[in-house]
Amino acid sequence: MKIRNLVYLSIFALYSLYPITSEALEMSSVTVGANPWAIGINPNTNTVYVTNNGNDTVSVVDGSTNTVFSNVTVGAYPSGLAVNPETNTIYVARFPSSAVSVINGSTNAVTATVSVGKFPSGVAVNTETNTIYVTNSISNTVSVINGQTNTISANVTVGSHPAGIAVNPLNSRVYVANNVGGTISIIDGSTNTVSANVTVGANPAGVAINKVTDTIYVSNSSDGTLSVINGSTNAV
Repeated sequence: MKIRNLVYLSIFALYSLYPITSEALEMSSVTVGANPWAIGINPNTNTVYVTNNGNDTVSVVDGSTNTVFSNVTVGAYPSGLAVNPETNTIYVARFPSSAVSVINGSTNAVTATVSVGKFPSGVAVNTETNTIYVTNSISNTVSVINGQTNTISANVTVGSHPAGIAVNPLNSRVYVANNVGGTISIIDGSTNTVSANVTVGANPAGVAINKVTDTIYVSNSSDGTLSVINGSTNAV
């Protein structure tokens, strides 16, 4: 007990000399555009991209200095975003326009606009195949974009109101959260067909994959749970 009390007193003394403030805990605060929405990172260039839903831009942030060095105008209401670090290309879903803006990461210029389904929201990239997947929440489809040509190679029908999406590049499986109905649609990226539908919690929204363990994580927005899916068996 004496040793523990001495430790507590030492910590208290250090805190008295060097109080931890909110400013000390916060490394940096970067001002971007209005209503920042989605974030993507290119680890190869240490660059961060933020969609600004309120002023139709994407802020480009230098990760080494935490400063905005470009604001790219993309069009109305940019929402979801994904980065292909292998090609240094950024894909931005614009839901009222039913389109995806393609940004060249070297020039920070929009090089193409791809028409997709109604109200695109989520975007994911398979870096191994240079394929981009976009959830269309009103069309109940996923648009598959060829990253080399910026053309649609398929539109895959999934569940109701698809939202979050993630890709495992090691097996080309695509996981789509169907926000209405409580299911995950699994797309076989080699055939662009739905291979399974997995029941999860209420109103699934976000999806993430640990490609090393082949485990899929799904946030269920209405029941406060996280569904964990075994990628080998598709069992929760």
